[in-house]
Amino acid sequence: MAILGLLLAVAGMAVSILSLTITANPTGRLAIVLAGIAISLFGIAGLVNRAYLKNAIWRKK
Repeated sequence: MAILGLLLAVAGMAVSILSLTITANPTGRLAIVLAGIAISLFGIAGLVNRAYLKNAIWRKK
C-alpha cells in the first residue's frame, strides 16, 4: 500500500509538470495542476500515511 501511495505521489507530480505541455491556457493549466496536487495528496495522506500508521511503533502487537 505504501508503494502505491508513493507511485501516486510521483504520478501527481508528473501530471502537474506535464500541464506545461498539455495546454497553453492558464485556466486549463491551473485545473490540471490542482488535479495533480490532489492526486499527490491522496497518495501521501491517504495511502502512505495509512500504511505506516498500521505498523506504528507505539502500537503493541
